[in-house]
Amino acid sequence: MPELELLSVVALLEDIRDQPLLRGQVGTVVERLAPGVYEVEFSDDEGRTYASVAVRGDCGLWIFMGFVSEKTHLRPKRSSVAFNKAGE
Repeated sequence: MPELELLSVVALLEDIRDQPLLRGQVGTVVERLAPGVYEVEFSDDEGRTYASVAVRGDCGLWIFMGFVSEKTHLRPKRSSVAFNKAGE
């Protein structure tokens, strides 16, 4: 699997049980901790971080590769990548 880039926008495909994170929540890759392991930060609408977790890049998350624009109504391009909490 290719490495994720820093600042990639990702969305969970499954809940993370020991965090307040549910399937569909969107976060940002902020650090590469080890090969295939990333620190993903989840923030509210005001930019305040409410969760930051280490996750593996091989179980359960979407990577958003495009953007959404209100003017053009573009939909984000997506590719599926497995993503899970590190150590599971």
